[in-house]
Amino acid sequence: MVRAAVLPAVGAPLEITEIELPDPGPGQVRVRLAAAGVCHSDLSLSDGTMRVPVPAVLGHEGAGTVVSVGEGVTGLVPGAGVVLNWAPSCGSCHACSLGEVWLCANALSGSAGVYARTADGTDLHPGLNVAAFAEETVVPVSCTLPLPDGIPLTDAALLGCAVLTGYGAVHHSAQVRPGETVAVFGVGGVGLSALQAARIAGASTIVAVDVSPEKEELARAAGATEYVVASENTARQIRALTGKQGVDVAVECVGRAVTIRTAWESTRRGGRTTVVGIGGKDQQVTFNALELFHWGRTLSGCVYGNSDPARDLPILAEHVRAGRLDLGSLVTERIALEGIPAAFDNMLAGKGGRALIVF
Repeated sequence: MVRAAVLPAVGAPLEITEIELPDPGPGQVRVRLAAAGVCHSDLSLSDGTMRVPVPAVLGHEGAGTVVSVGEGVTGLVPGAGVVLNWAPSCGSCHACSLGEVWLCANALSGSAGVYARTADGTDLHPGLNVAAFAEETVVPVSCTLPLPDGIPLTDAALLGCAVLTGYGAVHHSAQVRPGETVAVFGVGGVGLSALQAARIAGASTIVAVDVSPEKEELARAAGATEYVVASENTARQIRALTGKQGVDVAVECVGRAVTIRTAWESTRRGGRTTVVGIGGKDQQVTFNALELFHWGRTLSGCVYGNSDPARDLPILAEHVRAGRLDLGSLVTERIALEGIPAAFDNMLAGKGGRALIVF
């Protein structure tokens, strides 16, 4: 029996309770969590913006130590450190055949299965495959990545989602080039990662935008050269900071229609807007045909930073070891499982960066 945060139903409060984990079966690994990040996607799952089978144990950004392995697992032994990969690619669907593993059609198929039970025998699903809001979890070996050398296990949890997403949005989706100007909308865990990624890419002007004035220090520490408190004048302010042209690239990490529209309006003619934030179906963004033609901007979605975790994790680790990427600075609060609801409330209120559950 291990303690976990269980979502009993969509929209219901999380319940901190004991669950029963089975021994790992063929091709599976049991992992003792060292830390798990609280991501906005977890909030979206709990309130129904994104759908997963329930009851479920949420949490998808985590790292820990292998406790035991099932039959057929090679290359992992008890005591090995791993980063959880919540979106493993199948390698055989159409997207995977194109090398677009971040769009794998089968990446979340594991969420439909039963992986554990509550003390009263209720079946539990692993939210986004890995169920990281628990002291321990059992996952397919495909949901693990070796812990890179020189990376503290607790900090490594952030590599599993926030950093892969924010870094990938800048380097893979937007493909920011040295000297370009960048605006990042939303200074949470993903936004802070995107700001650091823009600095690593050699961006000249880096504008951070958020509703909270209190996040300016966080943003500037991550690489922002300018800070704008979101308002109806945001696009105008950004153009004023960039010679009245607008930025080359805008990265939207909020998932709200008004923010997406503002990010698009903040880019120069011919600029690029990458949407990372996950919004609800009610968030409708509208454009007229003439402005699409006139501005010649590109608007693109971005899933998981368009990243291949197996390829990108070693690259991120090298940035960490070289001091270019600071994982610890993304964390503004370290909590226990009981602190998850308050972390959700802080997200809704626009407070802080990443909350990290430390076991």
